Amino acid sequence: MAHQVQPLPFSKELDGISKKTVEIHHDKLYAGYVAKRNEVEESIKQADASKANQIYSAYRGLKEGETFAANGMILHQVHFANLGGDGKPQGTKVFDAINETWGSWEAFEEALYATGMAARGWAILAFDPSDTKLHLYAADSQNQGGVWGCTPLLCLDVYEHAYFIDTGSDRKTYIANFLKNVNWQDVDQRFTAVAM
Repeated sequence: MAHQVQPLPFSKELDGISKKTVEIHHDKLYAGYVAKRNEVEESIKQADASKANQIYSAYRGLKEGETFAANGMILHQVHFANLGGDGKPQGTKVFDAINETWGSWEAFEEALYATGMAARGWAILAFDPSDTKLHLYAADSQNQGGVWGCTPLLCLDVYEHAYFIDTGSDRKTYIANFLKNVNWQDVDQRFTAVAM
């Protein structure tokens, strides 16, 4: 079955993130990743695998495109599912785990801001089953920076398309706006599904 665009779990306007940004980001960019993933997966079925090689081949290009499109789709699905809340994490198990991991909520926020400012594409709060801990990972591209086996819990898209209409090049204000809109119950559900 082909991958489907997941509907937004919130109205298109958020606090500090405009309806226009959400429409372009969700309805065009994210939907484009879903369509490309479907296209690439179908193309792989038809590709001539006998000509595959590591320097250049159509098969190699499809396999690279497969991870880029798949991760673009997955990270955007988590990103949008993470939004539509009131930004208040208190009372969740993930809040307790964040405080335990970083020592305080303020230290976590500082680390998230730093990761979001350092990354070219994504800042991701993930659970790593290999050490059973939370980590903040930076990814410059969807198919770079991830750690095998980890589950993304909170996906902060820091590509310019996520904020340029609303805040110009002021990424720090966008990160603050993102945090005001996080649905921590969604993050907590992801966390408890893999960590408990």
